[in-house]
Amino acid sequence: MTTTLYSPLSSTLSSSSTLQEKKLRIPIQSAKPGLILKPLRSFPSIRAATDFSSSLDTGLSTELDAVTSYSEIVPDTVVFDDFERWIFLPEESAVDTALADTQCYGLENSEDRMSCFVNKALVNIGGDLVKLVPGRVSTEVDARLAYDTQAIVEKVHDLLKLYRGIDVPPERLLFKIPSTWQGIEASRLLESEGIQTHMTFVYSFCQAAAAAQAGASVIQIFVGRLRDWARNHKGDPEVEAAVRRGEDPGLALVTKAYNYIHKYGHKSKLMAAAIRNKQDVFNLLGVDYIISPLKILQSLKESVTPPDEKYSLIRRLSPQTAASYNFTNDELVKWDQYSFAEAMGPAAVELLSAGMDGYASQSKRVEELFEKIWPPPNV
Repeated sequence: MTTTLYSPLSSTLSSSSTLQEKKLRIPIQSAKPGLILKPLRSFPSIRAATDFSSSLDTGLSTELDAVTSYSEIVPDTVVFDDFERWIFLPEESAVDTALADTQCYGLENSEDRMSCFVNKALVNIGGDLVKLVPGRVSTEVDARLAYDTQAIVEKVHDLLKLYRGIDVPPERLLFKIPSTWQGIEASRLLESEGIQTHMTFVYSFCQAAAAAQAGASVIQIFVGRLRDWARNHKGDPEVEAAVRRGEDPGLALVTKAYNYIHKYGHKSKLMAAAIRNKQDVFNLLGVDYIISPLKILQSLKESVTPPDEKYSLIRRLSPQTAASYNFTNDELVKWDQYSFAEAMGPAAVELLSAGMDGYASQSKRVEELFEKIWPPPNV
């Protein structure tokens, strides 16, 4: 679990020779039993910027120019340095500041005390990131809380209180929550308080629709991971129905979720992740956000098209096409825990579980690393 930094697209792709220099190196940390910050991306409107567009002088347009006129592109630029190297840096860091916090010392229980220190460090990092980006900092809730609605809500409240203590307003924050039923319920409660949530690990229509009904601010679908599952497994009705129609199951899920959100007036924004190639980007044009690897963005930037081909790329997703999309009665239910569990196919169950297991393992590792520096030498 992590916090991610969304760099402005124009600066990220200003020249191919500086791509590596533009990568941000921000460490991962976790809370006990709470959160992890993912070196952040923000969600500004990312459009084809004049400082790197090739169409100014030549009359030509790049594929990137065309793509960014339909969807907001989020460059996947974060590279994590080794945690141990970062945590022992000699200069004062977010960890040093957290360990010097006297409020945590008053806690008698050692686990509570360590949780306090780690949470303080996480918020210090998030606060620094807010100063670096114009958009929102997304703080991921520990996957070990994913089946406990109240624990998720309490953890978000705790972190939000700490953020307020360093003058970070709620509108600059997103809280990233696994899309279990309990996580979606937590999203509903938090959104009712005006706290923005970002639902992740969405691999089925019932997850996307339930999250939209809950009012989640952002819903994230991993296109490539669902495709990979379909190549090696069978037995998921939703996936196999897409394959029978000749469709990619990941792209089909994004299309269906987008149409549902827009046809029925939900406020959620849809994010497509795990993009594997340019064709994935072309097939998703119109979706709210696309997280794309830098190598794909660079390829789009370097692909120049003449003026008569400028509009050859077609917007695949739009409110107009959503209005004509037909859903079955089973898909238009008011989702509850029972109908949700019934609709979760093997792909969603396995991929959701695998994602949360990975985050839980990461949380444990980071906590062990954090404990290595407690108590600090001056305590």
